[in-house]
Amino acid sequence: MAKEGHKYIFVLGGVMSGVGKGVVTSSIGLLLQQKGYPVNLVKVDPYLNVDAGTMNPTEHGEVFVLRSGMETDQDMGNYERFLGRDLTNEDYMTSGMVYQSVIARERALGYDGKCVEAIPHVRDEILRRIEDAASYNGSKVSVIEIGGTIGDFQNALFIEAARVLKMKYPDDVLFVMVSYLPTPGTLGEMKTKPTQTAVRDLNSFGVQPDFIVARSKEPVDEKRKEKLSISCNVPHDHIISAPDIKSIYEAPLNFEKDKLGDQLLDALKLPEKRRASLAAWKKFALAATNVKVPEINVAIVGKYFDTGDFVLADAYLSVIEAIKFSAAKLNRRVNITWVNSKNLEGSNAKIVAELGKYQGIIVPGGFGESGIEGKIKAIQFAREKKIPYFGLCYGMQLMVVEYARNVLKLKDANTTEVKKSTADPVVDVMLEQKKHLADNKYGGTMRLGAYPCYLKKGTLARAAYKKELVEERHRHRYEINSKYVKTLEDAGLVFSGTSPDGVLMEIAELSRSVHPFMLGTQFHPEFQARPLTPHPLFTEFLRSAISRKRKK
Repeated sequence: MAKEGHKYIFVLGGVMSGVGKGVVTSSIGLLLQQKGYPVNLVKVDPYLNVDAGTMNPTEHGEVFVLRSGMETDQDMGNYERFLGRDLTNEDYMTSGMVYQSVIARERALGYDGKCVEAIPHVRDEILRRIEDAASYNGSKVSVIEIGGTIGDFQNALFIEAARVLKMKYPDDVLFVMVSYLPTPGTLGEMKTKPTQTAVRDLNSFGVQPDFIVARSKEPVDEKRKEKLSISCNVPHDHIISAPDIKSIYEAPLNFEKDKLGDQLLDALKLPEKRRASLAAWKKFALAATNVKVPEINVAIVGKYFDTGDFVLADAYLSVIEAIKFSAAKLNRRVNITWVNSKNLEGSNAKIVAELGKYQGIIVPGGFGESGIEGKIKAIQFAREKKIPYFGLCYGMQLMVVEYARNVLKLKDANTTEVKKSTADPVVDVMLEQKKHLADNKYGGTMRLGAYPCYLKKGTLARAAYKKELVEERHRHRYEINSKYVKTLEDAGLVFSGTSPDGVLMEIAELSRSVHPFMLGTQFHPEFQARPLTPHPLFTEFLRSAISRKRKK
């Protein structure tokens, strides 16, 4: 059970999903960390999937891969970016994980023949995991985001676990509810009733919020704060206004202005160790939202955009953020255009030629055959027209396929992920992955997590990293077929990054004498890009894009 003296802050969402629980959790973590307290952030996902790896990106958003290789919710990426450090497996929890552990223990007679129930056994497993995360990280404060919305059946057990923790240690547990205050256009007045209802729903679980973070289009006025305070039994100064902002990275700055960090410490009876030093963060946030700096136009050619009439940018969230970080460093603003690769397929050359208006083209990761020929056309256009190109994972594999087809003239060149019978499988399934696929083992079986990569001297990659050995995070089953490596290199393609034993091709590029920036990575560099430490490959890509704009 939880240890006495450790502090816990639970972040829950009211009214609707997508109100910004992850940003609030990340901001609280950053503020308390900057005030001198060791913090760990935990994401709780109520779904029964054991991890996020098998979920559709167009429905759930990006799968974020930890250094360990665990496939997690995209909020874990926000946590790492705000805290500026790697998170661990202990910092992530799903209902699937919890039930899997309980059932495995029951099968091993770990409950001594008792009737295993949701309460207490599942609830206690949740509490054990929360405590283990705190112990493993050596933190003083744990901030736990419970996914879903108050009133959902799926997250009820997690709220019950938090309630029990509060009952046992009343001075060590806080509840922060992030709720939405709509302003209906026909009324023109901000309404508090949905939040009042959400608080009553939370009360029905035996939980009372200590703070309400009021998300809204405009700042919450005093009248609305008074109404929420009286109706929801929350102190007036614990109603925190959180209006829409240009960038999520402004959130901790706004919260600090409202002294949220100080109030949380007071409520937890923790002394203030120091004022939060957010100077570097403020400098970055200002640079990231500066509309007066020159603009760069970048196209992201992908396929995970099909979600009704909307574009789900969350499918490529880490890529977008990595671009922003490097742009801020270079004092630029990036205008991203989403190009559905399916629209580039067929014989209409005019549509492909429209890519010429961009200063850079990115093909991010993905799976399967849908939209692949459109991506290959985009890659060919970028290579032939010398437009800076950056391929990530699948984007590198397809870069090699394109080169094999159009430079080596291997017209049937392909990846066996798309065409198993291809005469020239320049990209093939990794040897250890073949059994997984044969046995239909998909979840958690890819090449996942951090692996070392050796960089060759005199290459674009080596110049960008400024070091010989780097470590990057992977998520793939297919690799460049070693049988074609020499042939590709003889034709001018440079494999500038390899596994230390030289077996796996990790980075492919063209020499700067041939192309200003044509580079692909087998790994996902976006997972390690941070606001205050942008990823060098994204930075070099944007530098090349800036140079192209100047020349034009």
